[in-house]
Amino acid sequence: MTELSCPSPELTGDRLPVLTAPDGPAANASPSTWDDRFRRALDVSLASAALAVLSAPMLLIALCIRSTSRGPALFRQQRVGLNGRPFTFYKFRTMRLDSSDAAHRELIVRELHGEDTKVNGSCKLAADPRITRFGGWLRRTSLDELPQLINVLRGEMTLVGPRPCQEWEAAMFPAEFQDRFTVLPGLTGLWQVRGRSALGTLDMLKLDAEYVRSRTVRLDLRILASTLPSMLRGDGAR
Repeated sequence: MTELSCPSPELTGDRLPVLTAPDGPAANASPSTWDDRFRRALDVSLASAALAVLSAPMLLIALCIRSTSRGPALFRQQRVGLNGRPFTFYKFRTMRLDSSDAAHRELIVRELHGEDTKVNGSCKLAADPRITRFGGWLRRTSLDELPQLINVLRGEMTLVGPRPCQEWEAAMFPAEFQDRFTVLPGLTGLWQVRGRSALGTLDMLKLDAEYVRSRTVRLDLRILASTLPSMLRGDGAR
């Protein structure tokens, strides 16, 4: 993807600072510690099982991508993770090579200014010329997200959390939403089960803030249970 300068200087800022935990010994019996251990165990067990079961379908998807458009099957990009640290994010490629993201950047800026960008009920770019025909199907079915299971196994993502954003997006987010970077980004989350593409960037950030405030293992399990039905219905997918 071509890197372009941000079209709205008033929304830009310095690169997201790394947030560090306070000094001092961890409370071994604290609920957050036990919750984090449970989440990690759940991440490893479910991601490992999913990759084992889906390895053949994922190979077939990769072959279809390679045979229907020029370029690699796997898309890699720097995203912002826990405490603002960058990591390499994986997904199946759904766009043509060397596509400009200028229109997408402009859309995010408009949404952060509070503008309603919906077209036919979706906040995504209408008739996005960057997306291949097979890529469009992958996005509608959310199958393009499957390689992120690798990020989950590596500990860079978790199953449930805020959507991992690009560094230029993080630099534009209002300060009131910086708490979203105090937890690992997730493969799914409130945004995915409450509307997805039907929600703009500000709505997504508000859901991220709500999730961080009320984050519990029970909530994570509820979101996981809602994700598959939402995917099968194609709720808000584009």
